[in-house]
Amino acid sequence: MRIEVSRDVFPLAQVFTISRGSRTEAHVLTVQVSDGVHTGWGECVPYARYGETLDSVTNEIAELSGGITRAALYDLLPAGAARNAVDCAMWDLEAKQSGKRAWQLAGLTEPGPEITAYTLSLDTPEAMQAQAAQNAFRPLLKIKLGTPDDMPRLEAVRAGAPKSRIIVDANEGWSAEVYTDLAPHLLRLCVDMVEQPLPAGEDDALIGLERPVPLCADESCHDRASLPALKGKYDMINIKIDKTGGLTEALALRDAAVSEGYEVMVGCMVGSSLAMAPATLVAQGAAVVDLDGPLLLAEDRDQPLIFDAAGVHPPTAALWG
Repeated sequence: MRIEVSRDVFPLAQVFTISRGSRTEAHVLTVQVSDGVHTGWGECVPYARYGETLDSVTNEIAELSGGITRAALYDLLPAGAARNAVDCAMWDLEAKQSGKRAWQLAGLTEPGPEITAYTLSLDTPEAMQAQAAQNAFRPLLKIKLGTPDDMPRLEAVRAGAPKSRIIVDANEGWSAEVYTDLAPHLLRLCVDMVEQPLPAGEDDALIGLERPVPLCADESCHDRASLPALKGKYDMINIKIDKTGGLTEALALRDAAVSEGYEVMVGCMVGSSLAMAPATLVAQGAAVVDLDGPLLLAEDRDQPLIFDAAGVHPPTAALWG
């Protein structure tokens, strides 16, 4: 078995801004795993927040030998982008070798479309209201916040899209005091959920606080090992395959989280349809789906996912799995 990794750049449809900065391109790593007859594909998005770079993840993948199995991969690489791309490529390879779809190999029921959030870039209240109005036909909008001036932005988005469901991603930008002050307003503006209000290393401050709007762990939740530390702080977890280190752990994390009483969100980094494709399997029946990465791109893969009024559709075999 041969493992190859390459770099791809996808221009964004417009500048995308969160509290940590702005970008105009999505830089991803594409992995191919081949047995000489069939080739499996996977994609990952190295994330600086977790100490990952394109070079560091490439080097992790380059150190793997060609004789590994998907099960052995979990002893060779930690949860993260490198393991994700290889794990997903191996799922795709196994599907092609067997003539079955990945969902069948995983013992899942046939997947269908799921309504996905559409993310509004952080901007001035006026610009965000315009973004919201332009996308008010979408049933679920996600707002990137996490600054000292969040309330005017939130009010503006609600004014621009009065009928859409809204979820908020604070990107670790608030304190417990800020969250407590904002909570009644989040409720008043019919916000469905708030993602990661506090920094991951400081979220013990959430213990004992009232949560009138459900809180979702993102940076605080990577894989099953994260779950014990989330008790008493969060109502929901955000599963991203770049954090879990692949589809294999993402499915296991979903089952473990549900058994412990958490609701599930399935999210993504900004990547192409190839990166989203495995996550559509995890997203089946999730409380919140946020797989809008391809919608933010100016260009996508040759066999992109379909997005329509029914939501994001599972991939064709020509794309993945």
